[in-house]
Amino acid sequence: MSLLDALGRPLGSLRLSVTDRCNMRCGYCMPNDHYVWLPRASILTFEELDRLAGVFAGLGARKVRLTGGEPLLRQHLDRLVALLSARPEIQDIALTTNGILLAEQVGALAAAGLGRITVSLDTLDPARLKLFARSDRHSAILEGIAAAVEAGFSVKLNTVVIRGYNDDEVVPLLSYARERGLELRFIEYMDVGGATGWREGAVVPREEILRVVAEAFGPVVALDGRGGAPAEQFRLEDGSVFGIIASTTAPFCGKCDRSRITADGTWFRCLYADDGLDLRTPLRDGATDGDLRLLITGVWQARMDRGAENRLAEPRRGALYALDGLRADPRREMHTRGG
Repeated sequence: MSLLDALGRPLGSLRLSVTDRCNMRCGYCMPNDHYVWLPRASILTFEELDRLAGVFAGLGARKVRLTGGEPLLRQHLDRLVALLSARPEIQDIALTTNGILLAEQVGALAAAGLGRITVSLDTLDPARLKLFARSDRHSAILEGIAAAVEAGFSVKLNTVVIRGYNDDEVVPLLSYARERGLELRFIEYMDVGGATGWREGAVVPREEILRVVAEAFGPVVALDGRGGAPAEQFRLEDGSVFGIIASTTAPFCGKCDRSRITADGTWFRCLYADDGLDLRTPLRDGATDGDLRLLITGVWQARMDRGAENRLAEPRRGALYALDGLRADPRREMHTRGG
């Protein structure tokens, strides 16, 4: 039986950030040149991350997703995957990556027991990627996707849709995914962090995406069975499936079973939470697994977070944090919390 919070939501899915560093500078995540990085001494070892994952799994978190920053920048990530895959109580191990380093590591990840991979693909235009994300590695992303498919992974693609940047690529990106038998998930531009300069007018809402897709591909049928997953799924006439994560205009807080641990061991119960719980200190000060279970249990049972719904209700919605607030606490950054 999974641990339930104060609103009856289970502790079902855990996101583990393994680094706050990234080799891209996407406009919706970390567009600046310089950031306040987490101290290297505070970054959890693979053994510490595995131990925490085991404690959470014992409380119901059967799904673990590795995130960053860009997780493949953490050397020998396959070692962590191997540790996690040795735990029978963890039923699903996934990775979210920008794909640049994926082709060269996919074999080791497969051998270690990784189950699924999600690759961020926001544009099919290399020049557009260079302008928006300051990366000229577009071909490496496509090679990573192809290598993951070739290795037999279940692969999904994530696209953050932003008006004026890539809203004209909804159809081409979905066509790219359909041709390869991949599920593409469109993500509404979210107002987390603050360095991105988020504005409501840049959000391409769920209903507009559905209208564009229907105009290009015909009738769109909504699928049931979403559960606690962030994406709504839809089917086209040819049987291909795509998803939409509408965190901005149609939040799914009521069924959210996810929490996240930063690379330095801070546990956030909600992506929008102002602060998190330090798990690194008790972990390194000799706490037993039983001590950690009691600590996590008490915090989760008191959880009432509905961050995205609260943001939707604000009459004058802007970026979540002012820049000064971000610099004061690097854990408020989107890339530190693991998205």
